[in-house]
Amino acid sequence: MTFQDFNFDPKLQEGLESMGYAKPTPIQEKAIPTILENRDVIACAQTGTGKTAAYILPVIHKIIGTDHRHLNTLVIAPTRELAQQIDQQIEGFAYFTGVSSIPVYGGGDGAAWDQQKKALEQGADIVIATPGRLISLLAGDTVIFDHLKHLILDEADRMLDMGFFEDIVRIISYLPKDRQTLLFSATMPPKIRQLANKILNQPAEINIAIAKPAEGILQQAYVVHDSQKPALLTHLLKTHAWNSVIIFSSTKEMVKKLGATFERSGLPAKAFHSDLDQNEREDILRAFKSRQLSILIGTDVLSRGIDVEGISAVINYDVPPDPEDYVHRVGRTARAETTGTAITFINEKDQRRFFQIESLIGSTVPKFPLPPQLGPGPAYNPEAKSSGSFDKKKKFSRGGFRKKR
Repeated sequence: MTFQDFNFDPKLQEGLESMGYAKPTPIQEKAIPTILENRDVIACAQTGTGKTAAYILPVIHKIIGTDHRHLNTLVIAPTRELAQQIDQQIEGFAYFTGVSSIPVYGGGDGAAWDQQKKALEQGADIVIATPGRLISLLAGDTVIFDHLKHLILDEADRMLDMGFFEDIVRIISYLPKDRQTLLFSATMPPKIRQLANKILNQPAEINIAIAKPAEGILQQAYVVHDSQKPALLTHLLKTHAWNSVIIFSSTKEMVKKLGATFERSGLPAKAFHSDLDQNEREDILRAFKSRQLSILIGTDVLSRGIDVEGISAVINYDVPPDPEDYVHRVGRTARAETTGTAITFINEKDQRRFFQIESLIGSTVPKFPLPPQLGPGPAYNPEAKSSGSFDKKKKFSRGGFRKKR
């Protein structure tokens, strides 16, 4: 199957061809025809499967054929980085079509607020917004949704994890009931089902099972004491010729700590976290994408919030809190059939958790010996080790291990 089979408007097809799009991914192949039929959709597909194109291409096609143009589509995304990324993709797809889009997100100063407000008042075909900023604008009667035709929730599970359930319900109360609603989520926990039942009308269900890590990813692990992690990280960065590395930690506090450590050591790294202002975050991402910055440190927001090609390595400074997050993290490397390395540091309390990750991906990740100068690490015996509250508070669902709600 090729994109020609969807019979898109020639101007949209021209944009796809100029971007090198030829063959749709599985989620695109399943979702696009259903969306073109104007059905509501609930789709389970992880980051990196091409889901943005799956929902935005048929919407752009329909907008092109609209006689009277108004604010047509609202996309709600959990983070400003994802909102910006979606807007950039729309700009590329719609380059020859005249379809316009506006990203709306918090952060920045009063000038950013005024700029977004003015842009919304002037109108656009597609608005991509984070929940908090959109609610603020709705309170000021800035956005008029009378003619809205499409509502899209992207990374819905992440939005609910961030506590946006009530915000989303409130936003939807401003929207016309006669609309097409598309819900995309990497996992399908019960609260997503609850939201879907509330806002979707007899939806088509599309489930692209969580993918195993790409074959091009060389997965490795080190069993370490927490005190050995900083020295091991420095050793790996100094002994490998990686030109682009993301280091993941599960907490913002550790991200800040690692950033400060790198700054003292002179290694070219920056910490990326929510306490930075918007301009700082954009500058860091721009430098990383342009290879002016080779090492980026962040939380799981980065595993879904940015799309950068050519990342050489991903290092999990700690084991992700959820097995599915491991797949998202390591999926930042070896994209588009390239190769890359994914390394995870496993301390004593996380051994059972890493064993659950191996169960999810269906393979055992090789455990490498520590460099001699670091001394011995802890013994690896995951079936005898406890992972704190992990076993008691998590269960396995269709999408993977999720916390009980």
